[in-house]
Amino acid sequence: MIKFVYFDLGGVVIKDFSGTNKWEEVKKEWGLTDEYWDKFEPELCIGKQRIDHDLLDAFVSRFEANLSIWPVIDEIHRHCRVGLLTNMYPEMFAAIKNRGILPEVNWNVVIDSSVVGLQKPDPKIFQLSEEKAGVKGDQILFVENTPGHIKAAQTFGWQTFLYDSSCLDDSSRNLFAFFSKVST
Repeated sequence: MIKFVYFDLGGVVIKDFSGTNKWEEVKKEWGLTDEYWDKFEPELCIGKQRIDHDLLDAFVSRFEANLSIWPVIDEIHRHCRVGLLTNMYPEMFAAIKNRGILPEVNWNVVIDSSVVGLQKPDPKIFQLSEEKAGVKGDQILFVENTPGHIKAAQTFGWQTFLYDSSCLDDSSRNLFAFFSKVST
């Protein structure tokens, strides 16, 4: 039985750059290369680097609410505790909240990689998440849009749902149906 559901933020709870050219726009505006970003970004995710406030705004201003998942999260939260398990950059979560694109949910746990100093798919972030949820792994459902992160969660016995960021409405409907089956 599911007692806790963790949601990824970008590409699940909010529309991020998934399936768009928004990342290409940011790179062009800021003169970023993939080589540079591939070296810099992992340090951002664990809070060891800071991001320029204007660059952070360039990201967050392109994010949008994923309204199709809001009622699903509300329904899930009626049955169990919910949390966020997300790779973020320092101050990004607050900036996203300030934009008003998150559902008004009282998240029971928020695991922000830039705060805890760990990022998915590191097994330590899943251990920490399990401890914070206060339930055994087989009682956790993880809703994520990255197959590698799903696989990492499954090694802890978590139940998982691969959310397809390119089909938000269908994914939200399918998540609701999946949760209905595994929560009984």
